[in-house]
Amino acid sequence: MEKANPEQVGDCPDRPPYELLLICPSGLSPSQVSVVFDEAYDRIPHPAIDLENSVSEDFCGYKFKSNVGKVSCSIRRKCQHTSSPLGNGAVVETSDKKILVLQRSYNVGEFPGHYVFPGGHPEPEAVGIVSHQYEKDSNNAELISNRISQEMFDSIIREVVEEIGVPATTLVMLLLTVSRDDVTCNPDFIGISRRDLNVRPTAFFFIKCNLQSKEIQQFYSRAQDGYESTQLYTVSMNDLEIMAPKMPGCHQGGFALYKLMVEAAKDT
Repeated sequence: MEKANPEQVGDCPDRPPYELLLICPSGLSPSQVSVVFDEAYDRIPHPAIDLENSVSEDFCGYKFKSNVGKVSCSIRRKCQHTSSPLGNGAVVETSDKKILVLQRSYNVGEFPGHYVFPGGHPEPEAVGIVSHQYEKDSNNAELISNRISQEMFDSIIREVVEEIGVPATTLVMLLLTVSRDDVTCNPDFIGISRRDLNVRPTAFFFIKCNLQSKEIQQFYSRAQDGYESTQLYTVSMNDLEIMAPKMPGCHQGGFALYKLMVEAAKDT
């Protein structure tokens, strides 16, 4: 695992539209990932009240949409004043060695028409966490952190199932739990990418699906969240290289993390 230093990247005009904040080319399992849930990592309110009241509007792009690039540059330098909700994305490999890529609908508000990996964001509420009060009111901070960490892995499985339509049982690695007879899926965590535009971080995972490309296309037609995309592509690495520039910055970073994982596998 390598912790990247964003400060080393600089502000060169030809730099990629993302930063790799964390690189895990060998992949990490849930037992190897720990999340620190602490107020110390909350955003810092801006000292200017008027700006504090409007910063979320700027951050989300509700204002100055025609100049969003200029706005994002300013916000990136002061991103400690904005929330950084962690998104997630999955590089899903089929049994015939293709990678799943979605084309976003033109009716969505963010990056319409762009290519993306399946994903969304974790839901702390899914494990009963809505604020730091649980940490203050009890001595189970470690338990809470473990639940949040597990939600990172559980949520990416939910997103793939909802956006692609495949059953969770087709996603591997598959492990039988010790205490129950059901099956759980453990994706590999490969790192965190942050796009420059509105400094949005995304955790990326590598998941194998035991279905072939043609079978997955049939499931996609019935996907729960299929309205968010217009088409599912099953592509080779070469095709992915061509499509990557048409991805949001954080997903371009996800592709970079995937390539590092592939190279690390060759070395071993």
